[in-house]
Amino acid sequence: MDHRLRFRGEKNVFSGFTTAEMDKMERILKESGQLPNSEVIKKLTRGFNRSAGRAGKPVLKWTEVQNRFLVKLQDLISKDTSLTVPNNFPPAQEACALENINETSDMSKGEKVIDLSNMEFEAKSSDDSWYDVETFITHRFLKSGGPEVLVRYVGFGTEEDEWVHAKNVRERSVPLEHSECNKVMVGDTLLCFQEKTDQARYYDVQVINIQRKLHDIRGCRCIFVIRYEHDNSEESVRLNRLCCQTE
Repeated sequence: MDHRLRFRGEKNVFSGFTTAEMDKMERILKESGQLPNSEVIKKLTRGFNRSAGRAGKPVLKWTEVQNRFLVKLQDLISKDTSLTVPNNFPPAQEACALENINETSDMSKGEKVIDLSNMEFEAKSSDDSWYDVETFITHRFLKSGGPEVLVRYVGFGTEEDEWVHAKNVRERSVPLEHSECNKVMVGDTLLCFQEKTDQARYYDVQVINIQRKLHDIRGCRCIFVIRYEHDNSEESVRLNRLCCQTE
């Protein structure tokens, strides 16, 4: 897969879930250990929209509830390996797009609301490099491999759609600012832009040494020695080639 520039597109704004709604979805996942089917999610969405806690808030779409289940299921699986998925669980065919999960406070209602307006995702392809996700098309569960999602990458056509394991999907990494170089430590895992004559891709790397230098008008002049996780090769790079996960 060829490299495409990392850019941000327009996102549909979604106001978020209430704490009660999130608690109920998490409880359902923990009790069943699987993603509910579309009919269950639609019924749950209708219940949310009729509840007193949603008074004065936008009406939920069932796909928004499904997206939240997908994100939470990935989180629970990563923390609790005892969670399993029944073999007869049918894969959903509806297209979906995951949005932001940043917590904000609705002080007038006294409830915490999840803001889903700004989050973007990246996925690790079969070539070990990371690409920005445009859309999560559908999902499935494999007997041996666990949950997978079918992703469409930003800047690529349908012929490049790819199944990736849920553990290989994460919030989009962001470039490090010049003022943030002091936050980078030996042992950190970052994302590095690697450019060669025949390819330009983003790979996971580990910082193995740092040569701290005085900044000048051009910004950070420090040198970071990194080791690529996919092939163990090493390289010295500037800060402008490194990205990190948001805190």
